[in-house]
Amino acid sequence: MRIVDFQKDVSITKRRLADLPDRVVEGDPHHETQMRFTSADGTLLAGTWTSTPGKWHAFADRDEFCYFLSGHAQLISEDGTVQDFRAGDSFLIPNGFVGYWNVLETTTKHFVIRDYSAD
Repeated sequence: MRIVDFQKDVSITKRRLADLPDRVVEGDPHHETQMRFTSADGTLLAGTWTSTPGKWHAFADRDEFCYFLSGHAQLISEDGTVQDFRAGDSFLIPNGFVGYWNVLETTTKHFVIRDYSAD
């Protein structure tokens, strides 16, 4: 077992979120994900993510811890509650959250995800 160094062992993927049907609500966000760790069963993921501005439906079936390195984004719950996050903020999006990501300035974060859809 090795310690995961976020400065090494990077697998980079890029995508235009609009390529996922019915996901984007506003804008044309582009994502770059630097995967640092994926467990053998695919349920635990860690890495660094960057998004350009846009608004989209949040992904479900996961717990996600985030630490913002730069940028400004909001999480908007289905009841309309808006939470703002900027560089230095950390938070957990619990499994069952329904709402939107709204990236206002290009944002970079470290993340750790427990993915329940991979079970």
